[in-house]
Amino acid sequence: MEDSYLVAALSELVGPEHVIVGREERIGYAHDRLPYANFRAREGALVGTLPGIVLRPATVDEVAAVVRKAAATDTPIIPYGSGSGVLGGIIPLGEEMMIDMRRMNRILHIDRENNLVTVEAGMNGEAFEDALNAEGYTSGHLPQSLTISTVGGWAACRGGGQESSRYGKIENIVVGLKAVMPDGRVLEVRPLPKRASGPSVLDVIVGSEGTLAIITELTMRIWKLPAAEEIIVLALPTRTSALSLAKTIMQAGLHPRIVRLYDEKETATRTEGIETYRDRPVMANIVVCGEASIVAAEAEIVRSFARELGAVETETRPFDEWREKRYLSITKQWLDRGYYNDTIEVTVNWSEAASLYDTIAARIAAEVSPDVHFSAHWSHVYPEGVCQYMTLRLPPMDQADALPMHEKLWEIATGETLAHGGSIAHHHGSGLFRGPWMDEEHGVGMDLLRKIKESIDPQNLFNPGKLGFPPRPGAVDPYRDRAANV
Repeated sequence: MEDSYLVAALSELVGPEHVIVGREERIGYAHDRLPYANFRAREGALVGTLPGIVLRPATVDEVAAVVRKAAATDTPIIPYGSGSGVLGGIIPLGEEMMIDMRRMNRILHIDRENNLVTVEAGMNGEAFEDALNAEGYTSGHLPQSLTISTVGGWAACRGGGQESSRYGKIENIVVGLKAVMPDGRVLEVRPLPKRASGPSVLDVIVGSEGTLAIITELTMRIWKLPAAEEIIVLALPTRTSALSLAKTIMQAGLHPRIVRLYDEKETATRTEGIETYRDRPVMANIVVCGEASIVAAEAEIVRSFARELGAVETETRPFDEWREKRYLSITKQWLDRGYYNDTIEVTVNWSEAASLYDTIAARIAAEVSPDVHFSAHWSHVYPEGVCQYMTLRLPPMDQADALPMHEKLWEIATGETLAHGGSIAHHHGSGLFRGPWMDEEHGVGMDLLRKIKESIDPQNLFNPGKLGFPPRPGAVDPYRDRAANV
């Protein structure tokens, strides 16, 4: 940032030691874990720009003061948690000011009477869960990114944890918040179990990815750590039978801690040496938890449903190995070897789930290449439907050839999801990369979202160019040969 007067003014607000202007330090804030950005970075390029400056405030008052100064100087802002997102939600497109929230990293209060916790938005997810566990509680929100994400980031991206079938997604867990609006005012939504006083203000902010407000504090539901659990690992004859099992469990009103179904490819990589999977090549992992008597009853019901669908119970080793490594990402190992690895998670109703998988797999083989790795698992389940989490991987090749193929993979997966009546995003958010599909996702609803954005952020200060909202004038175009060399 070349405006020395603005830098000096911002330094007064947060302290000069919490103002980052050095180029090398700012490079670390220039992208998140968006695979497309990582592909570009292998050739020394950025999808967007560097942030113009990075600030590290410590209080909601400091955040509000920074926002007021930004509004007065027409300086756009992007809030930053830990950069663990995979859709480019924090990528600067015009040297925006970045607000790193990680100094706001405390649990403020545990309310044991109402089973609530109030926490600052910049607290690391693993530290948050560990602190709750020490008090006998769980947040119920355990994403794969737990160790590298912030609590505020969970809410901003409307995330989902691996135990969502029992505890819900983040929008079911957050009951109150504080957030700074684009004019510097502090919005507070009091924590309550229910309201019928108009549309939900909470739901406007949760999932807005920093485009409407900067979340500074959250009040969330918490649960006592379960007294008992039972692990059930099953081999099933087909993907259809596995999907039917999950649907039956959820429509019966059970609340399993974990439901994970794997297609044949992902099952094979996790069950090597277990003979049962030779003729039953699809694995399901079900975990029930709670009071011991309830666990015993639910486990028996699950086993009964499974037997009716031709399942055989097997050893728990595949689940144990997954649980041990559940927060580790394997993306880097593929990236370092020159592959083009990506994941896409979508939501679909049960009636369309089997067809969606088959159609995407067939189109990828026919229209892109039979050499593309395509696999899926289903790990967030509901009475109405399921999240299909797909892994897509191109072999090492020239990037000029790979990027159009990568784009086609996204077009097929996203287009077929919409054609099957599904949603283009289950829990990763939309960020930058899903912007082109937001109008088709929401229809007239996107006009409503734009009106909200224009009304509360008329200067387009907050995270411009994300969620399908327009960028500011002069922003780089991330979808062309747009990258400045690092």
